[in-house]
Amino acid sequence: MLTYSFEEKGSDSLYEYLYKQIKKDILSFQLAPDEKLPSKRALAKHLNISTITVENAYSQLIAEGYLYSVPKSGYYVSNISSRKPLKESKAVSSYEEKNLPESYFADFVNNSTVQDNFPFSTWTKLMRETMSDDAKKLMVRSPSAGVLELRTAISHYLYQFQGLNVDPEQIIVGAGTEYLYGLIIQLLGRNQIYAVEEPGYQKISKIYRANDVSCVHISLEDNGIDLNQLEKSNADVLHISPSHHFPTGFVTPISRRYELLSWASKSAERFIIEDDYDSEFRLLGKPIPSLFSIDVLDKVIYINTFSKSLSSTIRISYMVLPKTLIQTYKKELSFYSCTVSNFEQYTLAKFIEGGYLEKHINRMRNFYRSQRDTILSCIKKEKNYEKTLIREENAGLHFLLEVQTNLSDQELIENALAKGIHISCLSQYFHDKSKAKEHTLIVNYSGIETKKMQEAIHRLFQSLWESI
Repeated sequence: MLTYSFEEKGSDSLYEYLYKQIKKDILSFQLAPDEKLPSKRALAKHLNISTITVENAYSQLIAEGYLYSVPKSGYYVSNISSRKPLKESKAVSSYEEKNLPESYFADFVNNSTVQDNFPFSTWTKLMRETMSDDAKKLMVRSPSAGVLELRTAISHYLYQFQGLNVDPEQIIVGAGTEYLYGLIIQLLGRNQIYAVEEPGYQKISKIYRANDVSCVHISLEDNGIDLNQLEKSNADVLHISPSHHFPTGFVTPISRRYELLSWASKSAERFIIEDDYDSEFRLLGKPIPSLFSIDVLDKVIYINTFSKSLSSTIRISYMVLPKTLIQTYKKELSFYSCTVSNFEQYTLAKFIEGGYLEKHINRMRNFYRSQRDTILSCIKKEKNYEKTLIREENAGLHFLLEVQTNLSDQELIENALAKGIHISCLSQYFHDKSKAKEHTLIVNYSGIETKKMQEAIHRLFQSLWESI
C-alpha cells in the first residue's frame, strides 16, 4: 500500500502533494509499469484523507499520462519506455552568476536614481487613487498611441516646459525609446538611410542595424553635425540629440539647427529625429529650445523619456510626430497594442497634471547641481588635479574629464575596475576608432551616493596614473 506523510506538504494542497509523490515514485521506478494502484477508497482510508483528494490526484496523473484506468478493474502505472530513472540531485540554476549585474563601489557609467530621491509616497498615493477612481478605465484596452489622459498631460507639460504647442493626437507612448525607434523605422521605411552622430550612443546604431536598415555615422564639428559629410552620405533620416549630445555634452547652436532644418526641407523623404536627451537637467540657464519648436515644415520627430526625470526603471517614453505623419501612423501602425500598462499610464497622467512632475524635476535639478558641485570639489582636492581638465559640466548629468596620462583608455578602465570604480571613455563611443580621442573620461554622477563621492573620486584618481 502506498504510504506518504503529509507533514512536509508545505503550501501544496493535499491532492497536489499526493499527485507529486506518486509521480515521483513512477519516475524513480518505485512503481513499475503496469503496476496496479490501490482503489480510491482504499488509499483514502489508508492515508486518512478524503476520497475526492485521491480522485483529483489520480485524475491529474491520468491527464498527464502517468496512469491509465481500466473499467471495473482500477488504476495502473503507464509504461513510458523513454523515461529515465529520476535521480535525487540538488537543483541547479540555469541563471549563471555572470549574468547578474556587476556590483561596483561607484558606477560612473550607468544612469540610475538614488532610492531616496524617488517620490514613492506620492506615486503610491496616486496609484491607489487610480485603482479606486479609474477602475473601470483600467480594464479597457489602451489605444495604440496610449491613453488620452496621459497624452493630454504630456501635451500640457511640453507646452509649459518647452513651449511646444502639441496636439495629444501627435503623441505616441511606448515602453522605452528602443520600442519607439522601431516604430519610426516602420513609419519612415527600411529602405531609408539613417544617420547618427559620431561619436554617439552606440545602442542607437545597433538598434538600426538590428532592424535591418542602413546606418551611417556623421562626424561632429565644433558647431555640430558636419553638413558636408551629411549631404555626401545620402542619408534620409538624421538622428541627433541637439540640446545635450551624448557623450560630449555639446549643445548645437541655433545657426546649425536652422541649417539642419534646411537640409531636411530639400526632400519629402527627409526627417530629423530629435532625441531630447537629458534636457530637463541643464544646470546653467534655461532649458535649450528644442529643434521641434522652430520647425515650421513638419520635419522633426521629437522623442523623450521619463526614465531620466523620474527613474531609469520607469520604462515610459513618448514621441511627438509631425502632423504629416499622423495619418500614416494610424493607417499603418495603429494595430500595435500600447506597450505601457494602463495602471502606469493613468498614474503618470495624475502625477503630471497634479504638478508633481514639475516639483520633482525642480527638486532633482537642485539635487544634481549639489551633486555636481560636490564631485567637482572632490576632484579639485586630489593630488593630480592639475593634470585634468573638466568640460561641459553644466550641460546635464555627466561631464568630460580630460586626463594627462601615458596609459591607454583600456588600461584606465581596467585600473579603475580593480578599485571598484566603473568608468567609460569617450573613445568607446566612436564607430570609427581611427577618429577616437583618448584620455577623456565620461563622468556620470546621477547615481553616486554623496557619502561615497570623496572615496570614489580618490580611488579613481589613484587609478589614472598607475601602470597595470
